[in-house]
Amino acid sequence: PPATAQLKTVKLDNTKIVAGQTVYVPIYATIYMWDQNRSIDLTATLSVRNTDQTQPMIIAAVNYFDSNGKRVRQYLDQPVELGPMSATSFVVNQEDRSGGAEAAFVLEWVAPTAVSPPVIESIMINTSGNQGISFVSPGRVIKS
Repeated sequence: PPATAQLKTVKLDNTKIVAGQTVYVPIYATIYMWDQNRSIDLTATLSVRNTDQTQPMIIAAVNYFDSNGKRVRQYLDQPVELGPMSATSFVVNQEDRSGGAEAAFVLEWVAPTAVSPPVIESIMINTSGNQGISFVSPGRVIKS
């Protein structure tokens, strides 16, 4: 089951929002080897970590966009609460090519009280045979 399955859904009350950001996170679902005719597909995980030790945050939206900027998938039907020091993830399977080589997640989070900023990053990985590749891409705030 998805990592968000254990998270509590919440209703957003915009009058009580005091903090929040929209975060862009690059995803490299396919990378090229040797030349553009040889590529390797990767599993991508969006990791969201609430770094606040006492306050929850709310993940309001998680959307996956393809290389052309078209939304491919909406991961949440309703906002979910991420408790203090908690983490969750959203996965794009290795065989899922819907995003193209230069896909992206756009995540919106909010909080009813001041909180420390979350850590939001993507992890891409592929292991086959006796070799593997993995790397991390940090999220970038595009709106506060």
